[in-house]
Amino acid sequence: MRRADRLFQIIQILRRGARPVTADAIAEELETSRRTVYRDIADLIGQRAPIRGEAGVGYILEDGYDLPPLMLTPEEVEAAVLGAQMVAARGDPALRRAAEDLIAKIGAVIPEQLRPLVVEPATRAAPSWKAVADNIDMASVRRAIRGGLKIRLTYRDERERASTRTVWPFAVGYYETTRLVMCWCELRTDFRSFRTDRVSAAEFLDERYPDRPASLRARWRRHQQEHWERMSRRRTQAAE
Repeated sequence: MRRADRLFQIIQILRRGARPVTADAIAEELETSRRTVYRDIADLIGQRAPIRGEAGVGYILEDGYDLPPLMLTPEEVEAAVLGAQMVAARGDPALRRAAEDLIAKIGAVIPEQLRPLVVEPATRAAPSWKAVADNIDMASVRRAIRGGLKIRLTYRDERERASTRTVWPFAVGYYETTRLVMCWCELRTDFRSFRTDRVSAAEFLDERYPDRPASLRARWRRHQQEHWERMSRRRTQAAE
């Protein structure tokens, strides 16, 4: 790997890490020595890259630092195009349009030698053969999530029983044949997932809920992890 490429990859590794990344971890990913990583990081700091940390502890890249947008590898272009293809195949109408626009923008701005990866990609996302019937405006759902706003849903469960719920939406799950809106439900005082095809009516409220969407997502992930651990213990006990 050329030194310039290696310096770029170090920035990329630090950029995607939420916690300090050790020189050993960087060296392993780049298939180089720890001494080389130390030298490269010193050079990057000398070039005013806002890297903080120290040997033996780890390094982080401070917020606000970015690289020119055209510095993409062929694999990164293919990953972006494949991901956009998947969204175009399975997303709601607004996301499908955004994904198609994204592919066009990538093709317009990347260097000429990478353009065939967009125009004639070797990777293809499988088409979705069954359309998902959203009975709620998904663009409005995403706006509510970004703004931390409540939604009042009229919802039918699997037994066709109707109920009205005021919920705090914080995530959307896009699956092959269904879409789920993950929420905190005021009625159940717990996390609940609502299928978009079972929504009878939705009122998007101007009222903010008393939490942050990111905090709810973190709590929900812990809740899911605890649920799967309990299920795993039960299966183990049943097998014994």
